[in-house]
Amino acid sequence: MKIESSGKAYVPTPAQDTRSQAARGKAETQGGSESVQISPMASLMRKAETAISSTPEVNRQRVDEIRQAISEGRFKVDASRIADGLIDSVREMLGSRG
Repeated sequence: MKIESSGKAYVPTPAQDTRSQAARGKAETQGGSESVQISPMASLMRKAETAISSTPEVNRQRVDEIRQAISEGRFKVDASRIADGLIDSVREMLGSRG
Protein backbone atom coordinates (compact mmCIF):
# COMPACT_ATOMS: atom_id res chain seq x y z
CA MET A 1 0.00 0.00 0.00
CA LYS A 2 1.41 3.37 -1.01
CA ILE A 3 0.71 6.38 1.14
CA GLU A 4 0.48 9.60 -0.76
CA SER A 5 0.80 13.04 0.72
CA SER A 6 -1.15 14.75 -2.05
CA GLY A 7 -3.88 15.88 0.36
CA LYS A 8 -6.56 14.19 -1.72
CA ALA A 9 -9.50 12.61 0.06
CA TYR A 10 -9.63 8.82 0.16
CA VAL A 11 -12.24 7.34 -2.16
CA PRO A 12 -12.83 3.57 -1.81
CA THR A 13 -12.74 1.41 -4.90
CA PRO A 14 -15.96 -0.42 -5.82
CA ALA A 15 -14.60 -3.69 -4.36
CA GLN A 16 -13.81 -2.03 -1.01
CA ASP A 17 -17.19 -0.30 -0.95
CA THR A 18 -18.96 -3.63 -1.56
CA ARG A 19 -17.14 -5.26 1.35
CA SER A 20 -18.05 -2.47 3.72
CA GLN A 21 -21.71 -2.65 2.62
CA ALA A 22 -21.70 -6.42 3.23
CA ALA A 23 -20.21 -5.92 6.68
CA ARG A 24 -22.82 -3.29 7.52
CA GLY A 25 -25.61 -5.55 6.29
CA LYS A 26 -24.37 -8.37 8.48
CA ALA A 27 -24.22 -6.10 11.53
CA GLU A 28 -27.72 -4.79 10.84
CA THR A 29 -29.22 -8.28 10.52
CA GLN A 30 -27.91 -9.31 13.93
CA GLY A 31 -30.47 -7.04 15.57
CA GLY A 32 -30.14 -5.34 18.92
CA SER A 33 -28.28 -8.13 20.69
CA GLU A 34 -25.24 -6.05 21.54
CA SER A 35 -23.17 -6.58 24.65
CA VAL A 36 -20.40 -4.65 26.34
CA GLN A 37 -17.53 -6.09 28.34
CA ILE A 38 -15.54 -3.90 30.70
CA SER A 39 -11.86 -4.63 31.09
CA PRO A 40 -10.30 -5.17 34.52
CA MET A 41 -8.43 -1.86 34.10
CA ALA A 42 -11.74 -0.05 33.52
CA SER A 43 -13.10 -1.59 36.72
CA LEU A 44 -10.05 -0.37 38.64
CA MET A 45 -10.46 3.09 37.13
CA ARG A 46 -14.10 3.15 38.26
CA LYS A 47 -13.10 2.18 41.80
CA ALA A 48 -10.41 4.87 41.84
CA GLU A 49 -12.87 7.51 40.62
CA THR A 50 -15.32 6.50 43.35
CA ALA A 51 -12.64 6.67 46.04
CA ILE A 52 -11.43 10.04 44.83
CA SER A 53 -14.92 11.52 44.65
CA SER A 54 -15.68 10.43 48.22
CA THR A 55 -12.44 11.93 49.60
CA PRO A 56 -12.67 15.52 50.82
CA GLU A 57 -10.49 17.87 48.80
CA VAL A 58 -8.90 19.77 51.67
CA ASN A 59 -9.18 19.58 55.43
CA ARG A 60 -8.94 23.33 56.06
CA GLN A 61 -8.68 22.95 59.83
CA ARG A 62 -5.69 20.60 59.54
CA VAL A 63 -4.01 22.86 56.98
CA ASP A 64 -4.41 25.84 59.31
CA GLU A 65 -2.97 23.85 62.23
CA ILE A 66 0.08 22.82 60.20
CA ARG A 67 0.56 26.35 58.85
CA GLN A 68 0.49 27.71 62.40
CA ALA A 69 2.96 25.06 63.63
CA ILE A 70 5.36 25.86 60.77
CA SER A 71 5.21 29.59 61.46
CA GLU A 72 5.89 28.96 65.17
CA GLY A 73 8.72 26.49 64.47
CA ARG A 74 6.87 23.59 66.12
CA PHE A 75 6.40 21.50 62.97
CA LYS A 76 8.74 18.52 62.83
CA VAL A 77 9.13 16.25 59.80
CA ASP A 78 9.47 12.54 60.57
CA ALA A 79 11.24 11.23 57.45
CA SER A 80 10.92 7.57 58.45
CA ARG A 81 7.15 7.95 58.91
CA ILE A 82 6.85 9.56 55.47
CA ALA A 83 8.98 6.82 53.89
CA ASP A 84 6.91 4.10 55.56
CA GLY A 85 3.72 5.72 54.30
CA LEU A 86 5.04 5.90 50.74
CA ILE A 87 6.15 2.27 50.82
CA ASP A 88 2.75 1.19 52.18
CA SER A 89 1.00 3.13 49.41
CA VAL A 90 3.10 1.47 46.72
CA ARG A 91 2.51 -1.97 48.22
CA GLU A 92 -1.23 -1.30 48.30
CA MET A 93 -1.24 -0.14 44.67
CA LEU A 94 0.77 -3.16 43.52
CA GLY A 95 -1.39 -5.53 45.56
CA SER A 96 -4.62 -4.23 44.03
CA ARG A 97 -3.37 -4.88 40.48
CA GLY A 98 -3.55 -8.63 40.81
